[in-house]
Amino acid sequence: MDKNQVMALAAMCQITKAVQKVAQTGSITDYEMQQLLSGILVTSPDSPSDVFRDMDLRKGYQLVVEQLDAGQNKSIELVKYVGGLIQLERALNANPKALNELGSRISSIDARLAHLSISDDAIIASLADIYADVISPLGQRIQVFGKPALLQQKSVQHRIRALLLAGIRAAVLWRQVGGKRRHFFFGKGKIVKIAKQYC
Repeated sequence: MDKNQVMALAAMCQITKAVQKVAQTGSITDYEMQQLLSGILVTSPDSPSDVFRDMDLRKGYQLVVEQLDAGQNKSIELVKYVGGLIQLERALNANPKALNELGSRISSIDARLAHLSISDDAIIASLADIYADVISPLGQRIQVFGKPALLQQKSVQHRIRALLLAGIRAAVLWRQVGGKRRHFFFGKGKIVKIAKQYC
């Protein structure tokens, strides 16, 4: 395990925590959305840290420690979301056609950001459509738990899907920097040690 792998894991945790929050309360600030979604557009970073340069990941590192350390604050839901992202990303990586479509659709979003913010409702709806059209069909869907009345609202659905797309971006980086499922079992202590340095 190294710091880049733990950074990608922290980003996944922070993003999925936001998914939880939106599903349960329906609320998230534009600033939070901007931070969490910004990595989607960083498609050719010079270094791994460039992907999350606009994101304060301290909360993510804290979540990593909570999930893997021997405390009481574990969230089975969060673990399921992160596992689901890693699984879907593996299916994406094995599908060149889906990868190409994802790249071209993200480029078209990037072009629109000259006029709109990434937290604009229209951009969030477009990011949600990318997740629904390109990522969802690749494997087992991530079941999001929350208040049914909220989950039926289009704006909530769009925010959740856009955040899950950001989670996929973090999962891509996790794989690119050498992250493996076995690290959760055999490298737990090292992950926690690194994460504690950044909390």
